[in-house]
Amino acid sequence: MNVIDTGTNELLCEIRQRVAVVTLNKPHKKNALGDVLTPALRTVLAELDKRSDVGCVMITGAGDAFCAGGDVSGMGQNSGSALAHGKDEQQVKAAKVEVLLEKQRTLTGRLYGLSKPTVAALPGAAAGAGMSIALACDLRIASEQAFFVTAFKNIGLSGDYGASWFLPRLVGLGRAKALFYRSERLGAEAALKIGLVDEVFAVEDFAQAAFGYCAEIAAGPPEALARMKQNLQMGLHQSLDDSLLLEAEHLIESMDSDESKEAISAFMAKRPPIFSAQ
Repeated sequence: MNVIDTGTNELLCEIRQRVAVVTLNKPHKKNALGDVLTPALRTVLAELDKRSDVGCVMITGAGDAFCAGGDVSGMGQNSGSALAHGKDEQQVKAAKVEVLLEKQRTLTGRLYGLSKPTVAALPGAAAGAGMSIALACDLRIASEQAFFVTAFKNIGLSGDYGASWFLPRLVGLGRAKALFYRSERLGAEAALKIGLVDEVFAVEDFAQAAFGYCAEIAAGPPEALARMKQNLQMGLHQSLDDSLLLEAEHLIESMDSDESKEAISAFMAKRPPIFSAQ
């Protein structure tokens, strides 16, 4: 096991069996994001993307929650303080938009663009921006007591960190609108039925089952998995012909790789493959 120093006890990270387990560790606040936890998460994600000993990134939460979103107790403070110093209203708005945009790009944007498979493992609630983090992952798995809630409506906000981009692509526009407008709780089994969650595990077995799920992915061929991810995500935005070209380029690269040769050799010998990055 390799423990990564995140600079704070609010975020834990360890690497086991090529799985980077990233744990949001503020259980007393349902792992709400804040000025310490969130920057640490941004930094850790950037580091994990470069590590050859990581085959899968699993993000989870300590206690009985995944992430309750932003810390509401700190919201709404200092609004208008810049205006009090005589700054133009449009300048203030533009500056705030730029700051938030950069925060979003370096968190859920970076998470979505990570070259490695990512899994959100939900022991409990994923709300607001916490739900956005879960949506930005490639896959989501949940305990039986977990649920999703957009929650933005409840505090008079319209949503951020990519929720309005991720959710319609996962569940369809109509259902995404209902989840935003009504802010209803979507339980684990309901999420499984609509494809938002890939697996649901018993509460008492969740930690072990979630790690096993991620370890299976992490044991796969890292270069091929990275190419698969790029193929699938680029396919959402480009033409069929462009996707065929990307697939062709990636397949030729894969066929010439050592990991493909090892996978074929292992298949013929009826043994588990061992990839060099491991």
